[in-house]
Amino acid sequence: MLAALVLMILAGVAGRDAGDKLTSGAYLDPSAQSQRAAAVLSQDFPGGPPNLVLIAQANTGTVDSPATVEAGSKLATQLAETPGVGGVHSYWMTPNPSLRAADGRSALIALQLTGGEHAAQKTAARIIDDLEEDSSALRVGATGPAAVGLAVDEQAESDLVSAEMVTLPITLLVLLLVFGSAIAAGLPLLVGAGAVVGTLAMLGLLAEATTMSTYALNLTTALGFGLAVDYSLFLVTRFREERRAGRTVDSAVVITVRTAGRTVVFSALTVALSLSALLLFPMPFLRSLGCAGIAVTALAALTAVVLIPAMLALVGHRLDRADVFAPIRRRITRRRAGVGEDQLAWHRIAALVMRRPLLILVSVSALLILLVLPFVGVRFGLLDHRTLPADHPVADTAERLARDFPAAAEDPITVVLPGHDAPSAATDEQMVTYASRLSNLPGVTAVETATGRYIDGRTVPARSPETEALGSRYTSAAGTWMAVSTSATDPADAGTVVRDIRKQPAPEEALVGGSAATLVDATDTIADRLPWALGVIGLSTFVLLFLFTGSLLIPVKAIVTNLLSLSATFGALVYVFQEGHLRWLVGDFTPTGTLETTLPVLIFCIAFGLSMDYEVFLLSRITEAHRNGATTTEAVAQGLQRTGGLITAAAAILVTVFLALAASNLTALKVIGVGLTLAVVLDATIVRTLLVPAIMRLAGEANWWAPAPLRRLHKRLGLTD
Repeated sequence: MLAALVLMILAGVAGRDAGDKLTSGAYLDPSAQSQRAAAVLSQDFPGGPPNLVLIAQANTGTVDSPATVEAGSKLATQLAETPGVGGVHSYWMTPNPSLRAADGRSALIALQLTGGEHAAQKTAARIIDDLEEDSSALRVGATGPAAVGLAVDEQAESDLVSAEMVTLPITLLVLLLVFGSAIAAGLPLLVGAGAVVGTLAMLGLLAEATTMSTYALNLTTALGFGLAVDYSLFLVTRFREERRAGRTVDSAVVITVRTAGRTVVFSALTVALSLSALLLFPMPFLRSLGCAGIAVTALAALTAVVLIPAMLALVGHRLDRADVFAPIRRRITRRRAGVGEDQLAWHRIAALVMRRPLLILVSVSALLILLVLPFVGVRFGLLDHRTLPADHPVADTAERLARDFPAAAEDPITVVLPGHDAPSAATDEQMVTYASRLSNLPGVTAVETATGRYIDGRTVPARSPETEALGSRYTSAAGTWMAVSTSATDPADAGTVVRDIRKQPAPEEALVGGSAATLVDATDTIADRLPWALGVIGLSTFVLLFLFTGSLLIPVKAIVTNLLSLSATFGALVYVFQEGHLRWLVGDFTPTGTLETTLPVLIFCIAFGLSMDYEVFLLSRITEAHRNGATTTEAVAQGLQRTGGLITAAAAILVTVFLALAASNLTALKVIGVGLTLAVVLDATIVRTLLVPAIMRLAGEANWWAPAPLRRLHKRLGLTD
């Protein structure tokens, strides 16, 4: 045990700066066409779409006042000389009307920051810090992808600290209520601390080699402590059962490790395999959370089966001392002594399920299907500034940009031709033909490129010296690009325009980018990889549960009930976050009419693993009772009675942890927190307590059927005591 504590300390030292190495964003496949287009624009086209936009407001007068012109010009010049800034496009450098607000009080400075997403955020941080210290004639607000990513990083870190300050006392109280004594309640804290610090050390190492999301910190903390409680509670509960049966501390520890310890390891394996499906997606966001989840799950199980037995061997005879709720517990015990065992709450629930399995099956299924219905209308989108609190300076500046600079706030589809020679005026016939053809596509309102502006296949207006100068921003030594404006306001319609553009023959290889193309690539990537991810989860679940139970029906039942429960969770997320209902209940946020593409995948993999966690706890006691000679009905009733309170208590603590995510000011974290909370509540109550026992009661002895060859295989390889 001392060796484990030393390793925890060393891991804590190694992972102390892991958070500094993580980055926000990384939601997209870097090899996708839209991301390749963005990389080329960022690296080779100083006049490309900006990733940092500054709104400069005059303290007095207008943006055309002499003092303001001088301050704005000086600021733009300083920014152009800042390391990491590839290009600056300013009203005071190019008096474009679209860069000036209608009231004349503010103007834009658009910056193209070079490097990747993380490098751009570091540059943005330096620029924003310098602006805050500057007391010039301008008040400057920042927005754009780099500023939003930076703000998300800072908000996530702040929310993590705030959540820990609020939830830690609540979690400690719940632990005392559930575990019954200060000694027992301290065990999951030790396990959770070991799992979290070990994972942070691993995240720090992984961040040196690949992109790791800042959300990995939040997930690691929540999942690590949640699973630590689950595993500790299961081990401690079994130890107490063996002690009440009259066994010595040493023999109780041995039996606990052989039975509950085996179940903990098996449960962790199912959770880790479910999370491993995230590694199939090329998005660094999902992969990094998959790595973090697998690491913290493995470390939670390892720490639990190593430290908990050691601690129980040392303090097992004093485990229930310092029980602050002992008077209440003794009163309950005396009440129990005066009634029959069949009057206990979980036994009554088990008896009810055994008597009315068909009614319960139909009722619970109908309720879950009702919750699923909103998911039929799901619409996917991308995270933007609206994931931040509405009063956040970056979000407020983004809203001002859309309101006061509608032309500059447009998000066009970009078409990059990196190998095409820079065209001269209107002499490039290939570019003229290509741009004209794109401008004739349905949904396209205009195409602007170095050879002119095209609407409905025609150049308008005629080129002039001013438009020639403006057109030069579309060219560089690396090639050329064009901006395609669209009338589509719905993401699906904009996606259709992107697909139509990609079908058109181009003079050179064309890379189509912009947010509309990014959404198309993200949804296509997820659609391509999702069947493989579901296959991994389904196959691993089926194989592991077969090895655990020797049954073919039980694994199928587990997969179907989990899918139904999680679909109900997604329906609720659509109702709340996409449609904007119940904001008073989950905390204020800005509805966008969509769900971010990667969040349902993430929630599914985590929640499926946690559902299997509870499934294994329940099945371990049911199969144990059945192997000891009980009928299926008796085994199910005994399993539910012995684990109902255990699962409910574990879920209560897990919900407390996940509510810390739900309380975040970031909508993305709020969606994850609410989704996981709802999934755990549904699974630990109506699914695991009612639906699963009802199905097993109706199936009867068919629960344990398998063909003779598979029965022989299970006898050789099965995970039995």
